[in-house]
Amino acid sequence: MMIKRVLQNIIRDEIKDFHKAIVVLGARQVGKTTLLKQLVKDKKDVLYFNADEPNVRDLFTNVGKQQLMQVLGNAKYVVIDEAQRIENVGITLKIITDQLPDKQLFVSGSSSLDLANKINEPLTGRKFEHILFPLSFGEMVEHTNLWEEKNKLKTRLIYGYYPEIVTNPGKEIALLQNLTGSYLYQDILSFGWIKKPVILDKLLKALALQIGQEVKYNELAKTVGADKETIERYIDLLEKVFIIFKLPALNRNVRNEIKKGKKIYFYDTGIRNAVIGDFKNFDLRTDKGALWENFIISERIKFLNYNGFYGRYYFWRTTQQQEIDFIEEQDGQFSIYEFKLNTNKKHIFSKTFLNKYPVTQHQLITPENIEKFLLPKIL
Repeated sequence: MMIKRVLQNIIRDEIKDFHKAIVVLGARQVGKTTLLKQLVKDKKDVLYFNADEPNVRDLFTNVGKQQLMQVLGNAKYVVIDEAQRIENVGITLKIITDQLPDKQLFVSGSSSLDLANKINEPLTGRKFEHILFPLSFGEMVEHTNLWEEKNKLKTRLIYGYYPEIVTNPGKEIALLQNLTGSYLYQDILSFGWIKKPVILDKLLKALALQIGQEVKYNELAKTVGADKETIERYIDLLEKVFIIFKLPALNRNVRNEIKKGKKIYFYDTGIRNAVIGDFKNFDLRTDKGALWENFIISERIKFLNYNGFYGRYYFWRTTQQQEIDFIEEQDGQFSIYEFKLNTNKKHIFSKTFLNKYPVTQHQLITPENIEKFLLPKIL
């Protein structure tokens, strides 16, 4: 079952109008390889390389133009998967882009920390970079229809949107358990960035149990038995391999705003539930509200990334417990959102916020009107 990704059309437009390398980042198993193969499936003279294989890494490590000409031959399209595994890959990609202009280069990586560090300077002005997320609500609506996808919301909240999970109904738990083994964190483990995998496991579980709550590194350090600096570094690494993301608190010196708060969410609720080993029926859960908040925020971030949003997003809270779940700021204007499962519950937005910030729209998002928040044709 082939599910079309939003990035397919975006990237096709880029390679039609520009000669730049296409770089696709994203967690392992979100469909990067499938996407790149779809982009070149109707092309002739395609070469595909998987840098997880040692012989491929040897081919592209510290090579010059002449060697690359021999390796790539007459290929017009060159795909290098998991390129972060190649030493000094940035220089190699720069040579291909600059000195072999007849070749369209596609590159994928499952670690923004390593690949981005290696390619940002060499490929400055020579690349378009995208993040591929797990499947999105919008992509699934296009694949099936709005009614069916809204009907499956509770299933998605439990099992998430990883392609293998969506396309294998009935096998979700086994596949998620396999995915949340060391495979999902292969890069940070294999590169030696994590010295204590046991701490990583404890930290992930602690974060999974705190979605929707403010996170304090000192408290996490006590919970998992590590120092604050280790916690901060491990969280940064987990963010760089696209497992979690931070949502900072908005602070513009309005009286009583919290100053340095942050929340941490998982890009996929199925991964979150697998980390804590809880796949209970949605209606029986005590964490329904937190799961809904994580799901809808992660889906909105997918939507914003795919639709050219260039602003910032936050949550907001005061010491008097006034709070806004999600804020988007772009061009000095603010859109604010609250998320509730109860479709009958009315909500009054903070007058303090509305009086202090230039708000262009405010909306209460529930499962009933989710399409207003996540589908571009309806927004």
